[in-house]
Amino acid sequence: MPLDPFFAERLRTHRRYLLRQAWRSVTSAVAERMPRATRPEAPRPVPARAPAADGVPGTAAPAPTPSTPTPAKPTAARQLTPRQRHRKAALSWDRQELRTVGTPGPAIATTEHRVPVPGYPEVRVRVYRPSSVVDGEPAPACLVLGGGAFRIGGIDYPTADAACRRRAEASGVVLVAVDYALAPEHRYPTQIEQAYAAWVWLHDEAGVLGIDPRRVGISGSSAGGNIAAVLTLMNRDRARLPVAVQILEVPVTDLTGRHIDLRATYALGVPAFIAVRELVSVARTYLGDRSRAHESYASPMRADSLADLPPAVILTAEYDPLRGDGAAYAARLRRAGVEASATRYLGVTHDTPIFVGALPAARRWEAEVVAALRRI
Repeated sequence: MPLDPFFAERLRTHRRYLLRQAWRSVTSAVAERMPRATRPEAPRPVPARAPAADGVPGTAAPAPTPSTPTPAKPTAARQLTPRQRHRKAALSWDRQELRTVGTPGPAIATTEHRVPVPGYPEVRVRVYRPSSVVDGEPAPACLVLGGGAFRIGGIDYPTADAACRRRAEASGVVLVAVDYALAPEHRYPTQIEQAYAAWVWLHDEAGVLGIDPRRVGISGSSAGGNIAAVLTLMNRDRARLPVAVQILEVPVTDLTGRHIDLRATYALGVPAFIAVRELVSVARTYLGDRSRAHESYASPMRADSLADLPPAVILTAEYDPLRGDGAAYAARLRRAGVEASATRYLGVTHDTPIFVGALPAARRWEAEVVAALRRI
């Protein structure tokens, strides 16, 4: 069906962003291949008149002299790397999204913990305890892994925190959100080992947390959907702790890109080469060596067997190139004898769950997730 009118302006903005990124990539590549001058530059003469301040004509700044040193400019912004600037902008954008098209979460009890991860950095987790949980009665729980293309995001992002609060309170399920490390500073398999350590910790500390270890699920969105699906494989191969359900929202299940559906990006007017470039960049940033995408713990779709995995609830969006990943994974689970449902939401995009304050489809999406949590 046609794209929901809600996304019209957002799509124009996103296309401009992708085109700018592609242009910068091309110009950077060309610049790197240009021959560099080998002769040292001659010293520049001191101009008779100082350049305009801040580049504005007619606002010349006084020329510096030994007796009047130039005040040092703040260096904080210049010290940020491009990656740090991108993350700062993403956090600002996320904060704005919650204000304009999101819904704040209720004020429920939360606690934070640090979980050691053998051989890798420790990981922070945040426990969301709904008000309906009665002290002394073990409650169902779900480990939550958020999205962000492995490069941005985390439990402190306003929309992620609000979603955990809303979903915990609506379902009556204790949610345990994992603040896994980001790439490229920390690459695969750091993130999945952190998720596994948090999973084992949740069971080990079930009594302290007031959780019923026999009623625990795993949930993940986008990149977090990849980690969540991998975690079910790791649990099957290592610990075999009970898993009530796996909830995968717009998951990426094959980092080789084999199941990417470029018809979705074509329908949005995004050139295929730009979409492919972005998806390749995500895989390279996370994996370092893209050949590792064939490993089952990087691409759960590539596992030799998906047998003995927990029931799956998979949600995808019509205008999302990852829709093929979710559908194909559901089909493979079914062939392996695993109960799996797959729902494709029409007329919407990859980031639909954020827009619960403005988009009916997003509210219906969240209601489906809440219903799956209630079955734990």
